[in-house]
Amino acid sequence: MRMNVSAQPGEVDLRPLSARSVVLSLLLGTHPPELPVRELVRAVEPFGVGGSTLRAALSRMAAAGDLRRTDTGYRLSDRLLARQRRQDDAVRPATRAWDGDWEMVVITASGRGPAERAELRARLTALRLAELREGVWLRPANLARALPDDLCEVAQHYTARPGLPERRLAAALWPLDAWAATARALLAHIGRAPGPADRFTAYAAVVRHLLADPVLPPRLLPEGWPGADLRAAYADYRREVAEAARA
Repeated sequence: MRMNVSAQPGEVDLRPLSARSVVLSLLLGTHPPELPVRELVRAVEPFGVGGSTLRAALSRMAAAGDLRRTDTGYRLSDRLLARQRRQDDAVRPATRAWDGDWEMVVITASGRGPAERAELRARLTALRLAELREGVWLRPANLARALPDDLCEVAQHYTARPGLPERRLAAALWPLDAWAATARALLAHIGRAPGPADRFTAYAAVVRHLLADPVLPPRLLPEGWPGADLRAAYADYRREVAEAARA
């Protein structure tokens, strides 16, 4: 299975941001993930979202379980805190020295319906594993993370040393050139984004793209891999937003 990238190679995936998506993007990038209503009102103004529209969106999001009302404003629900952790990991992935071992997850459960299979595939992809063939997922063992305990109910986990040349295997599992081309297009777009709303929309696309980075050991990556540059650009932007909020 090949990883998804944010757009066609070299293109930028800029999705229109609704009031809901702006609020979620703001809170997902805020630590702790809570903001007063007055700050949310100010933050969505560059997107043409009025106060009444924002308050209606906040009410709907609270009713849907996306947000929790607090004494001072709104914060992410527990369900979305897991999404924030995935986003934080995409921006600052925890890695360890790689000795050549690969993680291999073999699906052992049977009789699952389409929805269950799709959910499991999404979980494995979020863990930055890639599907070699049906039911066999792997990646270099360079991530400083443990697999979820409940995964053992449906799969077996192994350490392996594939017989194929490692760079060829990585290139077969992930479309690395396509990911890099889109990352470079995002960096170029960020550099010429004209205003706050355009930059915010561009950096939302950056986060989506970073979630699809396989975070491979350097020796498996093509020359000039732009992952570090894209992460640094987003980290600078998040510091800029945080400083503006404090001011």
